[in-house]
Amino acid sequence: MEGQTNPKILGAKLQRQLRNAPTDAERFLWQRLRSRQIDDAKFRRQHPFENYILDFACLERKVVIELDGGQHAETVSYDAARTRQLEKAGFVVLRFWNHEVFENMDGVLEVIRTTLRTRAEPSPPNPPLEGEG
Repeated sequence: MEGQTNPKILGAKLQRQLRNAPTDAERFLWQRLRSRQIDDAKFRRQHPFENYILDFACLERKVVIELDGGQHAETVSYDAARTRQLEKAGFVVLRFWNHEVFENMDGVLEVIRTTLRTRAEPSPPNPPLEGEG
């Protein structure tokens, strides 16, 4: 089932419910991620992947951003297993606490930008100038 979406996630319409009722932190960060604002990376929100719905995912660069509220303090082992599964599938997982998004948006965006740049495809070399090749 690797790389495939669990039919229960789509069948239950959980993705739509989460997209239509974002947390304040998700809404705030989405305003900065949408429309390729950071390093021309296309992010999706509440994107299904295997048995999970990812808060934000840039599929072309395989970067996942998860926002954690207070409830995640009680789900540390679940979150760690989820991160391991996503890493096994080739993703880099960035986790931020909700308060970081509100109190340090510039820092959060810099971590995201730096990660995206490390995951970008290298540009092809420029062709030699006339007479140099």
